This record gives sequence, C-alpha cells and structure tokens, in this order.
Amino acid sequence: MKNKWLAAPYVVWMAIFVVAPLILVVVFAFTGQDGSITLDNFSNMGTYVPAFRNSFVLAFVATAICILIGYPLAYFLSREKLMVRKVAMMLIMLPMWMNFLLRTYAWMSILDDNGLINQFLSAIGFFDLWNAIFGTNLTCFHMINTQGAIVLGMVYNFLPFMVLPIFSVIDKIDPKVIEAAQDLGASSSMVFRKVIFPLSLPGVLSGVTMVFIPSVSTFALSRLLGGGKTLLLGDLIEMQFLGNAYNPHLGSAIALVMMVIVLILMAIMNRFGEGEEGVAVL
Repeated sequence: MKNKWLAAPYVVWMAIFVVAPLILVVVFAFTGQDGSITLDNFSNMGTYVPAFRNSFVLAFVATAICILIGYPLAYFLSREKLMVRKVAMMLIMLPMWMNFLLRTYAWMSILDDNGLINQFLSAIGFFDLWNAIFGTNLTCFHMINTQGAIVLGMVYNFLPFMVLPIFSVIDKIDPKVIEAAQDLGASSSMVFRKVIFPLSLPGVLSGVTMVFIPSVSTFALSRLLGGGKTLLLGDLIEMQFLGNAYNPHLGSAIALVMMVIVLILMAIMNRFGEGEEGVAVL
C-alpha cells in the first residue's frame, strides 16, 4: 500500500499535463465558438489534405532514413568494445545537449546559398569544374527552403531516438541464442534474418514511434529550414492558436484527427511487430 502512494505524484502529473490537455482538445474539437456541440470543425477537413499529405509523407521519409542509418549503426555498435560504445553514445547524444532551435539555426547556416557547404565547394573549384563540363552557370546548390532540408532537419534531430532503443534491444540479446543458431549450421546472414532482426523489432518499433510522432507534428523545422513554403500540420495547428486566423476549435479538430491517424498507424505497426517477433526461430 505504501508503494502505491509513491506513485501518487506521477499520477497527478499525468492527470494535469497529459489527460487534462487531451480532454480539452476533445472538448474544443466538438464545440463551436458559442460553446454548442457541433461537427462543423470536421466538415471542411478535406481543405487541409495537402497539409496532412505533406506531414505524413515527410515523416515517413524521415523515419525510413532514420531506420536505414540507425539500425546498422546500432547493430555495429553493439558488437564493439565497451569503450567504443561509450564514446559513440556520447557523440550521438552530444547534439541533444544543445537547444533544438540552436541546432536548427546551425543547419540554416550550413545549407544556405552562401553557407558552409557551398563556400567549401566554391573554394575547391567544384562549381567551375561543373560549369566547364555541363556548360551551366551554377554558383551554388540551393538546399535551404526545400522539403529536402526539412527531412534533413528531422533526421538530424530525431536519429538518436532511433539508434538508442535499437542498440539497447540488440545489446540485450543473449549471445547463447546466437551461438546456438551458429552451432545448428546457420550462416551469419541467416542468424541475422532469423534471430537478431526479429528479436530487435521491439526496439525498431519503439524507435519508429519516437521518430515518426515528433516528425509528423513538427512546425519549427518547416518554418526555419523549409522557409514556410511547405505547410505541415504543426504549422496549421499553430496558425489556429497563435496566428491571425485564431480558431482553437478548428486547431483542436485538426490535432484530434492527426492523433487518431497516428494511433491507427502505430497500432498497425505494433501488430505487425508482434507477428514478426514470434518468428525468431530457425
């Protein structure tokens, strides 16, 4: 009984800062300016399909890139010595010690038309060589204020959330299981496909969740790295609460629809993961 009381502060915290805001979102989504219950906030949701499409497509792309980079990185780190792991983990987490906006502003100076990348390419004569070969008049690569820059910002900021859970799960796999598979004649590729990968799926799904959800709801990255040219759901919701088109009821409805879609996608992925994890047999 005493141990249960220790959880009371956590329950109060969750009730105030998680449950209560969700209730407010639901209430605002189904009410109008006069406080009456209505579905008008959802009736014109089709108008914002481009914002939904942009958000989910870019989030899917960023999540896929994080998997492609994060899984091999986590796998090879799990096979390294303890000292190498510590140094690598410190380097992976080091950018997270810096403010999110500062990291994004740093990428703005790197990707700008007069940024570090273009200045370096110009200094080594890359553009002169390019123009001589292709007969163009290229002076820089335009990288800032594009969807590619937004995806790059997502990958850079959220990649650690993919690497860490995958590394944690792979590192905890019992070496005796791998040795047993090898003793039964399984090749290295078969051991990975039949043992390591299925057992690491919980880490992959956890990483996907921690990357996809903040990616689909971000708004600072699209504004700073995308130049506001690509409207995302985060931008749209912010406009309803802080912009000139002040309409918190519509903003809550958009947020609620986004949460429902995200929850459905997460449920599908978790169901898929449960099925695959059970196939970790030779």
